[in-house]
Parts: sequence; C-alpha cells; structure tokens
Amino acid sequence: MPPVFAHGALRLYLLALLEAGPKHGYELIKALGDRFGGTYSPSAGTIYPRLGKLEEEGLVATETEGRRTTYFITDAGRAELDGRRAELADVEDTISASVRRLADNLREDIRTNMRGLRADLAATAEAARSSASAAASRSRTGGHTPESQRILKEAELMVQSFRDDIRVELRQHGASHPLTPVALETVRTVLDQARISIRNSLRS
Repeated sequence: MPPVFAHGALRLYLLALLEAGPKHGYELIKALGDRFGGTYSPSAGTIYPRLGKLEEEGLVATETEGRRTTYFITDAGRAELDGRRAELADVEDTISASVRRLADNLREDIRTNMRGLRADLAATAEAARSSASAAASRSRTGGHTPESQRILKEAELMVQSFRDDIRVELRQHGASHPLTPVALETVRTVLDQARISIRNSLRS
C-alpha cells in the first residue's frame, strides 16, 4: 500500500493539530486516527520522532508533568503554518483520498472474508442437515419429541450466548475506542449473512 502521508506532510499536519490546542502524544495519535475514520492509526514510533524534530526546529515546545509530555505550537510554528496554508489544504485533500482508498481496501477485505464465511456456513449447515436427517430417520415417533425440544432449547441458548458475548465485546471496545463506520458495516454484513444461512438451513 502506498504511504498515507507524502514526505513532510505528516510534519505539517501535526503542526495544524497543535494549532487547535496543546496535546499529548497519545492525543495526537488519536486525533489522526479519528481523522482517518479508524482506517489508519499512526504508531508512536512514527509520531514521536517527528515531534522531536519539530521541537529541535523551534516549531513546537513541550511541558513535562510526571511522565506526561504536552506539546505546544510556538509562534515560529504558527508562522510556518501561515506560510504553508496552500500545502496544508493539499494535505487535507490527500488525507480524504487516502481515507477513500483505505476504506475501499477494507471493503474488499470484508468481501473476501465474507466469501470464506459463506462457504464455512454452508458447510456447517450441510453437516447439520445431514445430522438432523440421520436423527430423524432413526426416530419412529412424530411431533415434538423430548429430543427435538432439547435441540431447540440448545439452539436458543447458543443464539442468546452469542448475543450476550458480542454485546459485552462491543461495550468493552466502545469504552476505549469509538466504533468506526467500517466496523459497523462489517458487523451488519456478517450478521445478515449468518441470518440468511440459518434461515436457509431451517427451511431445508
């Protein structure tokens, strides 16, 4: 995949983020991740060396409290931004294009994974049908037998357990990270495919 930021563009964008107010390194990483809609998040190894370079050049100043370092844009940093507003607009356009490109790549990955999931669900459904057919052929009684009631109850418990587990995972994730549109679309697509496969299995 081509680089998200062209040479020097991340440096300029960090100054623009600090122009909005002082930030810790983690806050800058989060702000960049939010700007990309969760499709890209720079590593600490990418951000901190650039912040150090900006500080060396006098464009950024720092204030340390305990183990936390806050970064501020200096007057020289503002002057740098003012002289490069046109470049900054180009960086914004490039980011928008990168977001679209990364989202397209993620959608393609989702489609590829969904094809594999559909194949797995189809194989599982076929195995379940074969097992049910064999059980039915061994049974000589009709109606809702104790065994069929047990199977129905087990299926209901499986669905309930799945629902509870996913809700817990979503809440735990949401407590520290926002759910991105791409993640939401993935959940929707997977659940729709699972619903279709289960219905087809029940109607067979």
